[in-house]
Amino acid sequence: MTRTEHFISRRSLLRVGLFGSAALAGAGLLGSLAGCSAERPTAGFLYLRSSDLPMLRRLTPVLLEGALPSTSIPRAVQGTLESLDLGLAHLSPAVSKQVQQMFDLLSLPLTRGPLTGIWGSWEQAQDAEIHAFLRRWENSSIDLLRQGHVSLQQMVLMAWYGRPESWAHCGYPGPPSI
Repeated sequence: MTRTEHFISRRSLLRVGLFGSAALAGAGLLGSLAGCSAERPTAGFLYLRSSDLPMLRRLTPVLLEGALPSTSIPRAVQGTLESLDLGLAHLSPAVSKQVQQMFDLLSLPLTRGPLTGIWGSWEQAQDAEIHAFLRRWENSSIDLLRQGHVSLQQMVLMAWYGRPESWAHCGYPGPPSI
């Protein structure tokens, strides 16, 4: 490699880092100005805010595809959100803040479109658009987006598979009686 190639790679890396930092800082600022982060948990939840629910209600059934019969999806989504809420309510303050920032990025129209490719509301998003968003984050060259994908997927799947109604479908008899 020539010295010029290293210089171009460094420059590209610096641009991506600078762009990513500016985008996250701007989204955080917009979120705080819009009142997203200051929003309190919605009724019936300990952690989840009303601005988080449209996104989670659309993502959860897509992430649970194949994990349960389609007739059980509405009840499973609600139960998964309840379990997710309980788990998130017990996070450390630092991790809780990071999760809220990610949810803010996914909820604000200004950041949702460029980051996910979903330009309309979450309620209007088609399953194919959500799959494309998840693939985009999973295969992104930006480490932060790949981490976001893993976090979303693990949070939702852990919340679902921690529920007794998920066990029969995957053949788990449940914990032994003591």
